[in-house]
Amino acid sequence: MAGKRVRQYVRWSERALEGVFLLMAALSVLITLGIGGILLSETVRFFQEVSPLVFLTDTMWTPLFAQKRFGIWPLVSATLLVTTIALGVALPLGLLTAIYLSEYAAPRRRKVLKPVLEFLAGIPTVVYGYFALTVVTPFLQRFIPEMSTFNSLSAGLVMGIMLIPLVASLSEDALYMVPQALREAAYALGATRQEVVTGVVIPAALSGIVAACILAISRAVGETMIVTIAAGQNPRLTLNPLVPVETMTAYIVQVSLGDTPAGTLEYRTIFAVGTVLFMMTFALNVLSHRFVRRYRQTYG
Repeated sequence: MAGKRVRQYVRWSERALEGVFLLMAALSVLITLGIGGILLSETVRFFQEVSPLVFLTDTMWTPLFAQKRFGIWPLVSATLLVTTIALGVALPLGLLTAIYLSEYAAPRRRKVLKPVLEFLAGIPTVVYGYFALTVVTPFLQRFIPEMSTFNSLSAGLVMGIMLIPLVASLSEDALYMVPQALREAAYALGATRQEVVTGVVIPAALSGIVAACILAISRAVGETMIVTIAAGQNPRLTLNPLVPVETMTAYIVQVSLGDTPAGTLEYRTIFAVGTVLFMMTFALNVLSHRFVRRYRQTYG
């Protein structure tokens, strides 16, 4: 009798846990759909007053000025410029750090360095933003006098520093999970450590490394505080990293400060910009998921 009660209790516990997990999964889906629904409804209202063709082809973005223009490209170009600079710093340094921790560092050193690296990922982004504005920009101005106080170069460099722990930690996990038997087999065939790393370990962990890189891209595209503080609020279509620009997230912050009345056309621009940002990050996440599924390698 006691054994039967125990089995019933275990079954009910498992069903309860299954229900909780299902509820949490459904809740996350509903929240995502809710966000998408709000963005879509407000964006539709925006496009009832502004032509989608103008939104996608005009090269000026001045919805808060007297002469209103609604071309999204200045914001998109600034976002991509800062993201490119950040990835130029984060991807090589992050991958090299991951390779060192996984393949070259002694176990004791790895136990010390990885927690320190992950601690850096917890620094608030507002701190990085003020670091870019008050330290990095003045330093660079010594060598580049024509650099403006607000610029995309400093914002991109500091954002890249912020992303190094993300890329390094995720890539190192992927490299560390490669079975040791593959390394030993390569060594048995006479391969050097460098050949093992480049010819065996990295290809085996490629799906995880690419997923980490795409996640870093999504993180850079959606970053807010660094670009708001250090890059400026001057929407312009340019690839010059030395002048003030305004990214999509910085514009959303600017309008959300409270000076723009809710329900106006100017206020609805943040939903249109947010929809573009949502679609960009969603596309990157889908690309990452498909790549991981296609190139994941299973080792017995």
